[in-house]
Amino acid sequence: MGAAKERCPRAFMKPPACPAKLYSLGQNTQNHAPSLCLTVFMQPSAVPTPESLLALTFPSDPQLSPDGRQVAYVLSRVEEENPRKADKDWAKPRYKGQIWLADAEASQTAQASRPLTHGETGRGDSSPRFSPDGQTLAFIRSAGEVKAALMLLPLAGGEARRVTHFGQGIQAPVWSPDGAYIAFLTGGDEEDKRDERGEARVITQPRYRFNGRDWLPDTPPKLWLYAVQSGELREWHAPAQDLAGLTWQPDSGGVLFISSKDQKHAYQWKNEVYSLALGDTQPKQLTDWQSSLSAVVPHPDGQRLALVGRRAGKGNTENAHLYLWDAGKVMRLDAGHDHPVGNLVGGDCHVGAMPEKPVWLDDQTILFSSTVRGSCGLFQVSIGGEVSAYDHHPEEVIAGWTANAAGVALLRERATQFPEVELNGRRVTELGAALPFAVRAPKRLTFQNELGEGEGWVLLPDAPTAPALLSIHGGPHTDYGHAFVHEFQLLAAHGYGVCYSNPRGSVGYGQAWVDDIYGRWGSVDMDDLLNFFDRCLEQFPQLDRHKTGVMGGSYGGFMTNWITAHTRRFQVAITDRSICNLISFGGTSDIGLQFWTDELGLNFARRADAAKLWDLSPLQYVENVTTPTLIVHSVLDHRCPIEQAEQWYAALHLHDVPVRFVRFPSEDHELSRSGRPDRRIKRLHEYLDWLGQWLSPNGGRSAASAQPQL
Repeated sequence: MGAAKERCPRAFMKPPACPAKLYSLGQNTQNHAPSLCLTVFMQPSAVPTPESLLALTFPSDPQLSPDGRQVAYVLSRVEEENPRKADKDWAKPRYKGQIWLADAEASQTAQASRPLTHGETGRGDSSPRFSPDGQTLAFIRSAGEVKAALMLLPLAGGEARRVTHFGQGIQAPVWSPDGAYIAFLTGGDEEDKRDERGEARVITQPRYRFNGRDWLPDTPPKLWLYAVQSGELREWHAPAQDLAGLTWQPDSGGVLFISSKDQKHAYQWKNEVYSLALGDTQPKQLTDWQSSLSAVVPHPDGQRLALVGRRAGKGNTENAHLYLWDAGKVMRLDAGHDHPVGNLVGGDCHVGAMPEKPVWLDDQTILFSSTVRGSCGLFQVSIGGEVSAYDHHPEEVIAGWTANAAGVALLRERATQFPEVELNGRRVTELGAALPFAVRAPKRLTFQNELGEGEGWVLLPDAPTAPALLSIHGGPHTDYGHAFVHEFQLLAAHGYGVCYSNPRGSVGYGQAWVDDIYGRWGSVDMDDLLNFFDRCLEQFPQLDRHKTGVMGGSYGGFMTNWITAHTRRFQVAITDRSICNLISFGGTSDIGLQFWTDELGLNFARRADAAKLWDLSPLQYVENVTTPTLIVHSVLDHRCPIEQAEQWYAALHLHDVPVRFVRFPSEDHELSRSGRPDRRIKRLHEYLDWLGQWLSPNGGRSAASAQPQL
């Protein structure tokens, strides 16, 4: 795809000072549950542990200044929820977000990058947004009883000023190009306390719960407007359906956003672009798109629009692409680029926002990110459809970025490099230098199928003989690749060979590769996974083919259940946020009303289709399972509801399969990637304990975990 732009590797910002005390797991002898106690972290260890998460600082949301000379970004580290009132028996580690500022033209001194805000443990400061003149930074603060308040900070000096006091907080603040207004969304002041009061909840809408949000409000968040000079706050528009992709017109005369005509169109992922002028309260529908949209970017002329989405008639298996809309006429800009727009490479060190909205560099060229095999880079495309690499390395992932004609700010990572912030090709953080463990490099392998070459990687331990784990990603239309994965580093350091790949259905290898599992989950995708795993065992003799495990989350959990129901070659399984019953999933998942239609061409509410969905459900074949299985699930996971784990657990018990079920309260589908730190640690200890019990090279439980068996 072309060589990456030359980048200066010199760093001029040291990692933020770590607190003198970090956390490590202790043991609560009274109830045999893990407790967190404060301890001093003295020296970096060569071996990562679940507690290593507590020593990491996670970068997110890099925002480029209008002149391209500065980047504001968020650093989230872990601290005790209330350092002044720490519970000596049960510590409460929480993320603390701070906004930092780096200057590209500053000398390499400690002052080159500095914290702008102090933040607050448990929530903190987030969403930094430069004013168009670069003199003021808007951001969101959550502290104590303050819920997501809009703040304004003068960058020349002075204290941040609070602008909003809504009981439900605000989201998605966007400056108008002339700097006169900030538009944002808010649910207002009324908080939903029906559950607290024990009231009945009356539901009339088809979608009423959503992963990461739990109960959806009866009415969507409203669009509000803040006039910067006068300080006036006013409600602008009360949408009937949720709106997203809020952006201003270039002339500051109004906004554009993405929404749906009604609830049915919303759950079918049929979106449209709407415009709302400053003097109006009701928007005008611009497009007749009738399909999924994730971003709208107005052309500098204010007439044409760049859109990211799928055309009508294309389902979830279709890669998202970049289109130019011109008075109703639509042209695909990236037609010569058979890869999806956006980063779909999975990693577990992304806490916070990862922006990736395309940007017009001038009136002829737009910049966008794209997943190519196991990497994600920046590409540019002309209005004529010519695509070229702007900043792409085949072994790197750009996880989040913003840009303008003056420069680019981004987050870059590798499988061996923790995510770092860059400004115009120059690294401004050295967060990886604070890693308390040595990092291992994966080995790449390829495999063949009817469509061509697939690829995967193996992370090897130091031991001469090691159990082998097959890890399966979720999606299914996501990607494993060159992102930094703490979990894989942890497993390899504790003696396991970690094998991970991109079977058919994964993105980054062309549309045909994605389409090939349409209507047939558990067929060619399983063939690819086992083919790749066999290649790993052949290529690396140190992997013990008699001590093997299979694991995965979401779709990867489905495949783990499916594989253990169709083969007995694995000695242990870990199924995380999984699916086992496709019929009940259809009626309980937040995406269930449409998901099987897009993925399999089936509908759980049709009798003939239900029979086919049952044929594709691991639960139908559960009597074949003999593999000891650890089930991990979160109570507030509405993407793959916990009833899926409950069914699999009950069925395995009925067939006398060794099984352990770990339920996490107050967590959702994102537990492994951005869940509460202590719960993420507990999850990893459960992984190590279960693997150690069934695969330990010494024939017993792993010494890496002190968790008791129930």
